[in-house]
Amino acid sequence: MIEETLVTKPENVGIDSEKLEAVFARAQRDVDAGVLPSAQVAVARNGKIAGMRTFGSAVQGGVEKSATDETLYTIFSSTKAVVAAAVWLLFEDGLLKLEERVADIIPEFGTNGKDIVTVEQVLLHTSGFPYAPFKPELWGDRNALLEAFERWRLTWEPDTRYEYHATAAHWVLSEIIYRRTGTDFRTVIRERVTGPMGLPELFVGLPEEHDARVAQVCWVGEPVEPPGGWGEVTPQAILNFGETTGRRSGLPGGGGVASAASLALFYQTLIHGGEAPNGKRVLKPETIEFATKVRTKDHHVDRVWKIKANRGISIVVAGDDGQAFMRGFGRTVSPRAFGHAGAGGQIAWGDPETGISLGYCTNGFNDWMTVGRRVTAISSLAAVCGR
Repeated sequence: MIEETLVTKPENVGIDSEKLEAVFARAQRDVDAGVLPSAQVAVARNGKIAGMRTFGSAVQGGVEKSATDETLYTIFSSTKAVVAAAVWLLFEDGLLKLEERVADIIPEFGTNGKDIVTVEQVLLHTSGFPYAPFKPELWGDRNALLEAFERWRLTWEPDTRYEYHATAAHWVLSEIIYRRTGTDFRTVIRERVTGPMGLPELFVGLPEEHDARVAQVCWVGEPVEPPGGWGEVTPQAILNFGETTGRRSGLPGGGGVASAASLALFYQTLIHGGEAPNGKRVLKPETIEFATKVRTKDHHVDRVWKIKANRGISIVVAGDDGQAFMRGFGRTVSPRAFGHAGAGGQIAWGDPETGISLGYCTNGFNDWMTVGRRVTAISSLAAVCGR
């Protein structure tokens, strides 16, 4: 549950109440229409939650019941930005460089031609192993992960193209964090990112005592394969992400668990130069500027959506090319907005120009066109909430 000191009236942070209600109404519409079982949305500004609403019902702890503001959700790939913040700290601390080769950090990785892969390529999804497998039953087993690294092969030459690495790249990042800090990535995130931010319920590695609060992931209607095929992101894999193994392991590419409010507040710290709402310094402003610079090149085009990837260090930047809505930011954010969406329509971004951040979660999965329209609508409405 978010501390009361982090919640305020919309007008206190320059948010228009009527515009905020429009965000809530759009989120509620899908639940009322039976398109989703439940949804949760939060808008923040000036380090405070200006408004949060939860709609519908979900299976929680094996029981179908109303979803509330205390309900937690699997945030899928929105997890990637939380892991990214821990990686950003490695750069800030002088423990990591973009040009380093991954094999120099993780020798087990340097097999089958992967010795040429750099840290930057892993962070940008240009490293060439988008489909490298790691079985769900082994998530959380570090020795098994190292053995998987040795088996993995390149699908294409690094940096020649962009292709989304749904989980593989972030397993590598989790091990880089361990090699450079001597500490499990989940602990680093808790002690140096979410803890100092005052977000104890933004979980990467969910403790058992919170299981009963998590909305069970489900498909609404017939499961649909994603367009173009996204390797591991199959209908069954999506359900795996929301199971206990995914929650405990902290599956760094997609197993985080949080509320919409925690996501919105996470981005408040990032868009305010790394200073958390509680006054603690989490990251330096120059680190965030370094991390949110677009580093993908013109030839790094998403093969499914046919748009430039526009990636910084493990996050996506909205950009000024008119394609921000295709990247999950809607049509009204500034080009500097950054964040990372999640499968199923999770939304998480912050806009440094307006100071507004958004978190949206659901446990329901639909076809990808329905998801895209919803993300565009909610993001567009939230981005113009300021007065």
